[in-house]
Amino acid sequence: MTVKGTVLVTGGAGYIGSHCALYLRENGWETVILDNLSTGHKESALGQRLVVGDVGDGALLDSVFKTRSISAVMHFAASAYVGESVTDPAKYYRNNVVNGLALLDAMRRNGVSNLVFSSTCAVYGNPERTPLTETHPKAPISPYGFSKLAFERMAEDFSSAYGLKPVFLRYFNAAGADPEGRLGENHDPETHLIPLAIQAALGRRGPVTVFGADYPTPDGTCVRDYVHVMDLADAHLKAMEHLLNGGAPSAFNLGSGTGYSVREVVAMVEKVGGKSVPVIEGPRRAGDPPALVASSARALETLGWKPRYAELEAIVKTAYEWHKKQVGSF
Repeated sequence: MTVKGTVLVTGGAGYIGSHCALYLRENGWETVILDNLSTGHKESALGQRLVVGDVGDGALLDSVFKTRSISAVMHFAASAYVGESVTDPAKYYRNNVVNGLALLDAMRRNGVSNLVFSSTCAVYGNPERTPLTETHPKAPISPYGFSKLAFERMAEDFSSAYGLKPVFLRYFNAAGADPEGRLGENHDPETHLIPLAIQAALGRRGPVTVFGADYPTPDGTCVRDYVHVMDLADAHLKAMEHLLNGGAPSAFNLGSGTGYSVREVVAMVEKVGGKSVPVIEGPRRAGDPPALVASSARALETLGWKPRYAELEAIVKTAYEWHKKQVGSF
């Protein structure tokens, strides 16, 4: 296969970044993964070029840019726990904003303008209406959300002043695993519902806590929009190609357009795995909106992107198969 170019993937040893790096390789792109391995896993690079270091290290970034002909940057490197961001906001502003500025400066110094940024629906805060479109007011309610929005604003200002070409991809709930079983979701600590429910079903952790059962939703539990990690990878590739083909900077929501409650997700894990999921009920968590559902119409219209794993069952199946193989990993 002819190599189409080289992409710098920051945070490419993490959950979403590693799936995107793999997808890029399978579609003819060479990757350079930059990851400090604070939350990523060396083995997730799957033999691709891995530079161990921090995205805030300007000299290291200059070295990568000067020794490789980088066509575009995909920026995943970030701290990403909402709750932790409330108790340790300094970490989030340092990692997500200060280090992000170092990356933008390095791109400017080295003449690289194409940027695809791993953003989040947390930039919107509590939804005024659903499904959420990209024109929804942005009012984050956590330092994590603020830090992601701050990077977006910095990139927009670099676009106006220096010609940076950014695309912001605002995910809803990333889930699932590589269908071939090479990669999956392995966080420590794990906070995402689907892997928690699967691990509970497999007897690798205790009961899943349902945080709040009195929301104004059909079954009283929070409703979320789940998007498969390989669909996210496809969106990143399409966003990069959009930029390389002269497309304008933009922001895109990425979701399935369908919401599932906590109880529906637990029931689906039980259906897919054939094992019960132990559940206990707890109080609501501060800042949890009742429902978050995406409109991805802009991504369809502009990028030609739509989820291939649109159904919750398909998402859960890939995750369940990966977790079953991880004997002794948890």
